[in-house]
Amino acid sequence: MIESAKRQVMIGSVLFILCTGAILFFRLLPLPGRAIWPGPDITLCLTFIWLLRRPDQLPALLIVLVFLVEDIMLLRPPGLWAVFVLMGTEAARSREGRWRDQPFVLEWLRVAILMGAMVIGYRFVQFIFMLPVPALGQVLLQYIATVMAYPFVTLMARWLIGLKRISPVEAEMMRYAQ
Repeated sequence: MIESAKRQVMIGSVLFILCTGAILFFRLLPLPGRAIWPGPDITLCLTFIWLLRRPDQLPALLIVLVFLVEDIMLLRPPGLWAVFVLMGTEAARSREGRWRDQPFVLEWLRVAILMGAMVIGYRFVQFIFMLPVPALGQVLLQYIATVMAYPFVTLMARWLIGLKRISPVEAEMMRYAQ
């Protein structure tokens, strides 16, 4: 049974890497007539959704590596956004047990607040170290788009991947399997 649990964790981790890789691939495509409005950060949404539904499948190192690769590929300061994502996801992971039985709207609100804190911290560090800072309007539009996309990404993750909340019994089994 423990072998089966470890296999599920590995399958989930690989599936997360494949999903984020596909998202990054489509973000890098040179599509003609690209909109001037910034789109949502689907990778960030998917990371929070996956973490709050299957925290055993996303170790911190995997999250950092995925966002470090994204930082490098999207020409952001390497590792800076990855550190803020790590802090935000670990804050959510530590509260996942308490959030598990709450309605989705509260999860959405809490994740939106975490994302907002991450964006503010990221901009603050960019400003302090005199890094190039994107326009505030563009950042706010991307933040709003990301928060608004969260429920849709949740539905897609549930329908396409089968990602759903774990029961309290499954949470106990995960704790003993480690």
